[in-house]
Amino acid sequence: MNDWPEGWSGDNRGGRYGRGSASAQPESARVMRQVRRGTPPPGPGQSAPPYGAGVPQQPSYSDGRGHGDDGYDSGYNTGQVYGGQGGQGPGAGGPGRPAPNWRRRIKWTAITVVTVLVVTTVGTYFWADSKLNREVDLSKVIERPEAGEGTNYLIVGSDSREGMSKDQMKDLHTGDAEGKRTDSMMILHTGDNGSTLISLPRDSDVEIPSFVGSESGKTYKGTGRHTKLNAAYAEDGPELLVRTIEHNTGLRLDHYVEIGFAGFANIVDAVGGVDIDVPQDIKDKKSGADFKKGKQTLNGEEALAFVRTRYALPGSDLDRTKNQQKFLSALASQVATPSTVLNPFKLYPTMGAGLDSLIVDKDMGLFDLASMFWAMKSVSGGDGTSMNMPISGSVGGNLKWDDTKVKKLVQELKNDEQVTVSGN
Repeated sequence: MNDWPEGWSGDNRGGRYGRGSASAQPESARVMRQVRRGTPPPGPGQSAPPYGAGVPQQPSYSDGRGHGDDGYDSGYNTGQVYGGQGGQGPGAGGPGRPAPNWRRRIKWTAITVVTVLVVTTVGTYFWADSKLNREVDLSKVIERPEAGEGTNYLIVGSDSREGMSKDQMKDLHTGDAEGKRTDSMMILHTGDNGSTLISLPRDSDVEIPSFVGSESGKTYKGTGRHTKLNAAYAEDGPELLVRTIEHNTGLRLDHYVEIGFAGFANIVDAVGGVDIDVPQDIKDKKSGADFKKGKQTLNGEEALAFVRTRYALPGSDLDRTKNQQKFLSALASQVATPSTVLNPFKLYPTMGAGLDSLIVDKDMGLFDLASMFWAMKSVSGGDGTSMNMPISGSVGGNLKWDDTKVKKLVQELKNDEQVTVSGN
């Protein structure tokens, strides 16, 4: 009894090829794929088929189409050559390439982007924080007023020429005087009722109170001596300037920020210049200013000349402080624009130029500095108030503050109320 599938008997080989066949026809791979799978091996007492490697008897090609007389179809003409479905090629019958998992891809892309942003932000924070020059120690200031609501910054523009070459001093018209003095002083108050920017004219008449020397640690008793406000800075630096302003106003200053000539010009150049509306024709040989009235973009050198000019202005120092307020607010707005903040090729040079040249108090942080810039931007945008310290006249060639108005102004700032006092 023969249990092998039909056509596997050695008696049916005829002249077909196979093991031991003398036929000249090769064992075609196309035909070999027709092996019937799943056929069990021969049982006990049964002989293996006479064909090598379990290959069954192959159909005849007598009709020239690969079909034998028994109607067996090799699959050659139906596209089933490789055992797959018609015309799909090798391996098409197996599982195809899986569709991409877009949810997974989006998830990991988002995770990667967030990780990069976090790392970049943290790295930038520590880089910027390390560049702050925290040189001013307000703990040395004695007899300080009580703190009020909101935050008060003292912003000082000095005529420091530190690190400048002779050519730079010539180009920026700074002169070559030794030491440093204050060219501008402003109080910026920030709180819930908007921001207020108040300029303190350098020629303001003030009393120098008792103070502790910033370097010597020695106590100097007040004698009631009056002098110009900028003399306090020249005499013993930022700490005495803060002490003098607090003594003469009764307003506590929370933070101190100072920038020199070169640093100011570098920041302006880093942001690509600042757009400003020059209120009148200005020509001043001492500062190097030479402007026509109207809107224009000032580079670093031109900006420095603009904020330092006073001899060509009718109101001298009072008009200069107004120009300084206008320009600093415009600069803050320029720094805070998306074209600067979102452009690393502009943001990092701007931050580097600014942070390298700023001198701040020991308690100043980056968030405090950012809050100061946003407050100045709000003043420029019309959401705040800018003014000069109220002046009532002059005494000994110095500008005398209006005591009544100053007292009311300070009280409103302490309570973080809307400022109603007007300045000069």
